[in-house]
Amino acid sequence: MAKKDKENLKGMKVDELKKKLVDMQENLRVLRFKMEGSKSKDVKESAKLKKEIAKVLTEINKKK
Repeated sequence: MAKKDKENLKGMKVDELKKKLVDMQENLRVLRFKMEGSKSKDVKESAKLKKEIAKVLTEINKKK
């Protein structure tokens, strides 16, 4: 994530972060099914999504 994305996460409210988290988790689930069928071209995409999910979770925990 670029610096702008980190600042963007800090400016979001907790409910917005939770919505984004659910969306990213759904994307990761779909990606896993694509990987099983070998339809995914980018093999590093799942790792990127996991890192983004971790960053969102970190921001949610900071705001609690």
